[in-house]
Amino acid sequence: MKDKDREEADITKRNLAEWQAAQLAAIVQSSDDAIIGNTLDGIITSWNKSAEKIYGYREDEVVGRPISLLVPPGSEDEVRQILDKIKNGEYVEHYETLRRKKDGQDIYMSLTVSPIRDAEGRIVAASTIGRDITERKQAEEQLRNSERKIRTTIETIPAFVFSALPDGQIDFVSQNWLNYLGVTPEEVFGWDWTTLVHPEDSDRVVEKWRDWRESLATEEGSERRFRQANGEYRWFLARKSALRDEKGDIVKWYGVLVDIEDQKRAEARLRQALDEVQKLQEQLAKETIVLREEVDSTSMFEEIVGASPALNAVLARIDKVAPTDSIVLITGETGTGKELVARAIHKRSRRAARAFVSVNCAAIPAPLIASELFGHEKGAFTGAHERRIGRFELAEGGTIFLDEIGELPMETQIALLRVLQEQEFERLGGNQPIRANARVITASNRDLQSAIEAGSFRRDLFYRLNVFPIEIPPLRERKEDIPILVEYFIHRYASKLGKKIRSASRKTLDLLQSYSWPGNIRELQNVIERSIIVCDTENLSVDENWFVRDSGQAQPVGQPLSGRLASQAKEMIEAALAESGGRVSGPSGAAAKLGMRSSTLESKIKSLKINKYLFKKSI
Repeated sequence: MKDKDREEADITKRNLAEWQAAQLAAIVQSSDDAIIGNTLDGIITSWNKSAEKIYGYREDEVVGRPISLLVPPGSEDEVRQILDKIKNGEYVEHYETLRRKKDGQDIYMSLTVSPIRDAEGRIVAASTIGRDITERKQAEEQLRNSERKIRTTIETIPAFVFSALPDGQIDFVSQNWLNYLGVTPEEVFGWDWTTLVHPEDSDRVVEKWRDWRESLATEEGSERRFRQANGEYRWFLARKSALRDEKGDIVKWYGVLVDIEDQKRAEARLRQALDEVQKLQEQLAKETIVLREEVDSTSMFEEIVGASPALNAVLARIDKVAPTDSIVLITGETGTGKELVARAIHKRSRRAARAFVSVNCAAIPAPLIASELFGHEKGAFTGAHERRIGRFELAEGGTIFLDEIGELPMETQIALLRVLQEQEFERLGGNQPIRANARVITASNRDLQSAIEAGSFRRDLFYRLNVFPIEIPPLRERKEDIPILVEYFIHRYASKLGKKIRSASRKTLDLLQSYSWPGNIRELQNVIERSIIVCDTENLSVDENWFVRDSGQAQPVGQPLSGRLASQAKEMIEAALAESGGRVSGPSGAAAKLGMRSSTLESKIKSLKINKYLFKKSI
């Protein structure tokens, strides 16, 4: 019987344990908190319904997986630290941290982690009870932000703020008011503030503040003089408003003090001053438009933006030379705006009503440049199926701008020199001189003196072009123009892209002014346009990684070797001789095809040691 009794007792204990386990499991599953069990190595072993609801994982998706699954990347050390505490028998209570849901969203959780012991008291696992406190944390953050905004507003508005108890005792003043008075809060709380009032106003003010019946009825403003930190008194207008409870009783007073010293000195000017404040507010609301108009009226010379001494010197030279027909040579690094200067000269000249023709000499293949400038007759060379008017004829009566003049082939330099000397030219394949009536403006980013020494540019042509030189300073030498340029490009590209960007921050302007701008204004323009494209706020910011820090100062394009030019000239002459059957002069001769005098070509043939008779076979 004893064995049977013991067996029944064991069954009863097992049934009780099973019932208790079932009850515990039911409690765990019905809990509003997420309850998670895990091993000391951080492997999840149990998972209740609330955990599934909070984290979004089903139990079969997490059991057997590391608990680090539930933390944001980079927070794994936090999990290890908690497990180390559990292994040491410590409890982690009400620990607030971030956890990550299945959908990748981070939430705030309040966790209590406890060690689980076996029958012998050994720590064998851990249990975590977690509560989602995301809404509370967000509310707290919103409250802190609200408090910061309120504090910032109070300390930055052009007035001093205070609050008072129902009987008029001060219990709060803004810090800027304390700084103005040169006192501590204790010196103004209660009724001590009255010691700072002018003696002539003190009795009247104190009496009025102690007798609140008048204020209860009107809550109107009052005027008084307060002593500054330097001992001087100034007039202030105090306005207050009552905070009332449900019964209508005042529970708090809130007010502001506004300096009205100037208005008191001239009462008649008070309304005018208020009108000016209103106009100022309207003006600030249109700040971008006002700044734009200011840039257009004070900093724009045609399309040239800036007001630095270096740029003003350039503009002064433009003013001097524009009314004349003198040849202008514009030099400067790539991206400095040489064509803008050329256009400005044209627009201020007597030829402004006629055409401005721009030619980039570096962008046209060498064999075609003469045809591009002077035109050609039908059949002048292979592919010349019809007569073509050259750029000099298109610029008749106006201005022709030859950009990158240093890239002209030697033969074309000779033809251009003839135009400058004789004021006439011939189309390729033609024999009738055409009068050249176009003002010539040239530009180069190369060192033409070095090109002359290298034999790639004619000295006599340089002297013809260098009648009135204008050197444009690089952007790094006129950094004071960068804020104006930035404002100009912001307005230009923000309008184009349909964005409302008011200005660039001081930090951004400092960054832009600290950069050397090897690409000059063109590079700045590209950086601003790129920044506006990615900008989502009203204040423009610039990614510093967009700057080419190792580019160094922009340098003129390197000069080709004279030997290489001679080789190219020889190839061109031989090709023309081959087409003309070895004939030099005449309408179908090689000289006409190359746009030069026959005597000049004969000289070149001799200097380059070309045997023109070899080409007689191709007739």
